[in-house]
Amino acid sequence: MTVRAQRFTAGVLAALAAAALSGCGLMPSMSSVGDADFDAPLPIPPLAESRVEDGVRVFSLTAQEGEMEFIDGHPTATRGFDGDFLGPTIRAERGERVAFEIASELSDVTSVHWHGMHLPAEMDGGPHQPIEPGGTWEPTWTIDQPAATLWYHPHPHGSTEQQVYEGLAGMFLLDDERSRAAELPSAYGVDDVPVIVQDRDIDRDTGEMDHRELHGKGAEVGLLGDTVMANGAVGAFHDVTTDRVRLRLLNGSTARTYAFGFDDRDVALVASDGGLLPEPVIRERVRLSPGERAEIVVEMEPGERAMLRSFAPDLGTVAAGFAAGANDAFDVLELRAADELAPRPAPSWEYEDVGLDEADAVATRRFELSGRKINGASMNMMRIDEVVELGDTEIWELRNDDLSPHNFHVHDVQFEVLSIDGDDPPAELSGRKDTIYLEPHREYRVIMRFEDYADPEVPYMYHCHLILHEDEGLMGQFVVAEP
Repeated sequence: MTVRAQRFTAGVLAALAAAALSGCGLMPSMSSVGDADFDAPLPIPPLAESRVEDGVRVFSLTAQEGEMEFIDGHPTATRGFDGDFLGPTIRAERGERVAFEIASELSDVTSVHWHGMHLPAEMDGGPHQPIEPGGTWEPTWTIDQPAATLWYHPHPHGSTEQQVYEGLAGMFLLDDERSRAAELPSAYGVDDVPVIVQDRDIDRDTGEMDHRELHGKGAEVGLLGDTVMANGAVGAFHDVTTDRVRLRLLNGSTARTYAFGFDDRDVALVASDGGLLPEPVIRERVRLSPGERAEIVVEMEPGERAMLRSFAPDLGTVAAGFAAGANDAFDVLELRAADELAPRPAPSWEYEDVGLDEADAVATRRFELSGRKINGASMNMMRIDEVVELGDTEIWELRNDDLSPHNFHVHDVQFEVLSIDGDDPPAELSGRKDTIYLEPHREYRVIMRFEDYADPEVPYMYHCHLILHEDEGLMGQFVVAEP
């Protein structure tokens, strides 16, 4: 048995044993509910500066080492883009040509993947577009997809988890005519607020956030930290000046799944990974696995305070859910309403139906996730696993064969969910997605169309976005070829 197989088997056996302890009330859970003082203003990532040259909007980013003080008096070594931790928010318009000048001041190989973006494979920023220490990368493409909340992060094969954990990530917001005309809060950083949620394991005495300890401390899914932060701040609050506020939530954690909500109110879910939903969906909780995004609109009363929490998430696991954080709950961000609030209309917009029709599907592919393999094979950079034809609509059948959580992310395309175990998907999955949580032993059917950018030489990825799983081989490659 290989070391990887031994680790996985041991993890499952430990999960089963601990599940029995959990059933007896002996398994501790993590919780910060009511424990922390929320006295740090929420940092708002600055909008990335750009210039226009010959009709192309050009951005510059530098990946660099940094230092943050998450625990008072104890500095923590970090990494960021153009700063110590995380990166600026990139914003672009549909139809714009964009270009990037990306430099690396890191000591190891990195890359920059545009998560959720429709673009040529050679610009995707996956493991086939490495940036060497001291090197640069200059991708360019035309934005051609509906408005959405996307993000960017490293994707070097085998070390993505470490680099994301250390802080290399940021949001990428797309706008279009429909989003500008929508009745939604839209003042960036005021009533339209980016919220990157991450968990970390930080030593309270030293401030050390040592990724090398991850495999010793972490669960089978990866490290589950006991410190949860928003935009890099622990115990953050945001001053609200309008009666409705829009939160753009990104699960930027490497392993933890969250169930976001408030104690005393429902929220209007208005968008998921790929943009606006057909209509607002009223929910008490919004579950996001690593890499997923959601936009919610929260109603506020003058002078009140409301705590955004992650409640114990329903992971749908048979035995090992506790080991993936199913019992954990955290306070994340406090909203503080002013004594007088400017009115904002109820959310509404014109939905863009991209016309994905099951009757148009020309192929069905099946992907079974088990251990660190998809369809029985671990990731091999030299192997193309699937070849799809340009312009084709396909159905992909997804199944998590393990007892512990996985999710599934596809590069380049946004898909729609057709069914789960033969039933219609819930309303929160009615929009476009690029990442979906896979409850164990359930069948997910999704539909997607491969438009533009045929390239038989350079592959896109599909993989689990619990990043330890991705790094250890739970990933495959596909190319888009001319018919």
